[in-house]
Amino acid sequence: MRTHRTFDPAGVVFGVALPIAAAALTVVSTAVWRSRLPDQIATHWSGTEPDGFMNPSTSSWALAIVIVIVGGGCSAIAALAHALLIMRRIMLMIGSTVVGLITVLHLAIIGKQLDVESITQVEIPGWALGVGTVVGFSVGLLGASLLRDYRERVDADSPPPASLPRAAGPGEELPIIEPLGAGRVAITILFAILAAAAGLACWLAESWWPVAIFLPLSVLPVSLMRYELVVDRKGIHVSSLGMAAFDYGLNEITGASVREVDPFSDFGGWGLRVKGRGNFAVATAKGPAVFVTFANGQRLTITTERAEQIACTLNTLSSQR
Repeated sequence: MRTHRTFDPAGVVFGVALPIAAAALTVVSTAVWRSRLPDQIATHWSGTEPDGFMNPSTSSWALAIVIVIVGGGCSAIAALAHALLIMRRIMLMIGSTVVGLITVLHLAIIGKQLDVESITQVEIPGWALGVGTVVGFSVGLLGASLLRDYRERVDADSPPPASLPRAAGPGEELPIIEPLGAGRVAITILFAILAAAAGLACWLAESWWPVAIFLPLSVLPVSLMRYELVVDRKGIHVSSLGMAAFDYGLNEITGASVREVDPFSDFGGWGLRVKGRGNFAVATAKGPAVFVTFANGQRLTITTERAEQIACTLNTLSSQR
C-alpha cells in the first residue's frame, strides 16, 4: 500500500504558515505603531545600555527575514510527509522556538519604546527572552504531537526466511517494553548541569528569564538521548517524549536478526542515526542489536540486550500474520 500524500497538513500549518504569520506580525505591528516610535529605536544592548540603533521599519523587515529564513527554514521540514518523522518533530520544535523568541522579543522591544522621550535610557526587556522561548517551544511541541507518519507502507509478500530465529511461542511475554539510551543518572546529571547554568545566568542577568530557557534546553536533548522500544502483536514501535519515532506493523516486516554493533564505528555516532537512504538506527550502546528489514526497503537497527528475544518474537509473529 502506497501513501500519495506529499505534505503533512499539520506540518504545513506549524512549520510554514505560522513562521510566515509571525514574520508578517513583526512588520505590521511596527507599521501600526510607527507614529508612536522614535525615528531610531534601540535594537542592541551592551549590558543595560543600548548601543545599537536602527530605523523601526528596517529593523522589522530584517527580523521578518530572519524569522522566515532561520526559524521557518528549520521548521519547514515538518511539512514534508515522507521525511523521517522524529527529525520532522525535532526540527519543528527548534524552528518554532526561534520564531517565538524573535517575535515576542521584537514586540516587547518596540512596545517598550512607544512614546519614549529618550531611547538611550531604554533597557532590554529580558523577560521577553524567557516568554518568547516558552511560547515558541510550546507551539512547536503542540505541532510536533500533531504530525503524522505518511511514509511509504508496503506489505511483505512472504514470511521471514526459515533461517532466521523463531520463538517457541511468543505471546506470554508481550508486550516487550525496553527503555533505550541514557539512564536516569545521566539524565539527572544533564539536568543538574543545565540548572546550574540557568542559575548562574539568572544571577548575572539579575532576572528570572534564563529559567524559562532552561525548559526547552533540557527537553530537546532528552528527546535525543532517551527512547522507549515496544514490541507487541501490532509490530515494533520506538517512541521519544511519548511520541512515535518509528512505527512498523508486523505485515511490513520481512525479517529480524541479531548483530553486534558499535555505534561510533558502524553509524558514526551515538543515538538516532541515519546511514544512507532508509537505513536507520537507534544505537545507544555497544553490543547486541536487533536488525529488522521491511518490505519498503527500509532497515532499522536497535541496540538492546534483549535483541535475540525481540528478533525471535518478530519473526514468529510475522510468520503468523
